[in-house]
This record gives sequence, C-alpha cells and structure tokens, in this order.
Amino acid sequence: MPEHANILTLFLAYLKDTLQANSHRLGDTLVGGQEPSWHSWEPVTAAALVMELIIALAVSVRSKVVSESAVIPGETLNTQSFIEAFFEYFYELAKSVMDTERAKKYFPIIGGSAIFVFVSNVLALIPGMPVPTSNLNVTLGCALVVFLAFNIYGIKEQGMGYIKHLMGPAWYLAWLIFPVEIISLCVRPVTLAIRLMLNMAVDHLILSIFLGLCAVLVPIPVMVLGCLVVLVQTLVFTLLTCIYIGLATEHEAH
Repeated sequence: MPEHANILTLFLAYLKDTLQANSHRLGDTLVGGQEPSWHSWEPVTAAALVMELIIALAVSVRSKVVSESAVIPGETLNTQSFIEAFFEYFYELAKSVMDTERAKKYFPIIGGSAIFVFVSNVLALIPGMPVPTSNLNVTLGCALVVFLAFNIYGIKEQGMGYIKHLMGPAWYLAWLIFPVEIISLCVRPVTLAIRLMLNMAVDHLILSIFLGLCAVLVPIPVMVLGCLVVLVQTLVFTLLTCIYIGLATEHEAH
C-alpha cells in the first residue's frame, strides 16, 4: 500500500536523523527484504500510542468501577458504560463459540485483541491520524500472538492429544493429513493479518482522498461506510480468534 503522511509522520520527521540511525534495529522487511528507514518507526509508534490510550481508558474506567456508584447504571452513554457494553458483547460472543468456563478463562486475550483492533480501526475515521492496523507489521504481530496463544492453549489443555488430533482419525492417514493441518494452522495468522491490513489501509486511503476533494459533504457517506468497516473488521478478527482458541482447546469428548 502506498505510504501517506499523517500527524505522527510529521512529528517523527523532527527525529528523522535519530530514527534513521537506529532503523537497522528493526531489521529488513519480511516481504521484499527492504532495508528499514526512519518511516518504519511509524507503525511501531502508532501501536504504542494505541496501547497507551487503552491503558488510560482502563485506568479511567477502573477508578469509576471501584466506586460505590458504579453499581448503578448511568442514564447516559459514557466511557464506562461503553466499555462495559463492548466487553460484554464480545464475552457473549466467546460464550457462543465455546463454553462459559473456557470463555472466561481465555477472555483476556480475546478482549485484549478486540479492544486493540477496535481502537486502532477507529483512528481510520479521523483524517490525518495514524492507523496501526493499516500496516502489515502490526496486523501480523497481532495475528502471531493469537497463533501462538491458541497453539499453547491447545497443547496445555490436551497435551499430546493436540498433536494427535492434527494427524487425523486414523494412523495410516497421518502422512497425508498432518502436513495439510500444519499448512492450515500456518495460514491462519497470514489470513488474519492480510485481511485486516488491506481493509483498514484501503478504507483510510479512500477517506483521505475524498476529504481532499471536498472536506464538508463528500466524505460523509465514506465515513458512514468506514464505521461499518471498523465494526465488521473488529468482529471478524475477534470471532476468528474465538474460533481458533475454541477448536484448539476442545476435547474429543465434546
């Protein structure tokens, strides 16, 4: 995807020399093997800013939750009620995919993935803001965390039964089914990363183009469509995370 400037790009430009001198620490790009530049720090910084924003929201909401008045629902939509409704929706989604016990046990990574992807996607609706999920490095990182998590959970829950499950129902078919299952597992983080990155990058790029054409009325339909993209991509990423964890931790008796 073509690179385009945003507020963070302009800020990092003031640190161009320092960032360029340390860009080798990031390593060459996975696709193409290109050497990094000072601009390569942008997705890393953007992701860090999103994490700081999420932590600030968590601290703010927690300070309200621990108070006695938190047991009484507010009459208007505020940060606390929105966060509660957000996580409640995805907790119910997790319970619909797996049982209640596993949904509660694995909800930290499910809920964490949902809020990170959602906040990152929402930035795409603000022209000039950096969008971490429009960069393959960030989305692939998120997908690899999910990939490692559900494989670790699967081995922890089932032991060698997890590996045995990958070999198929019969031992004489293991030579055929096992490689197919391994390829299927390895493709999962790739599809998660590319799907999210392409949708958010194109959405943000189209909004920026239309905003440049007419800053008042023309971008409104695109922003409405962008809201739908934000919600759908968050839902798809989180749903697939639930499904992968649910399949990996499901015992044969189920």
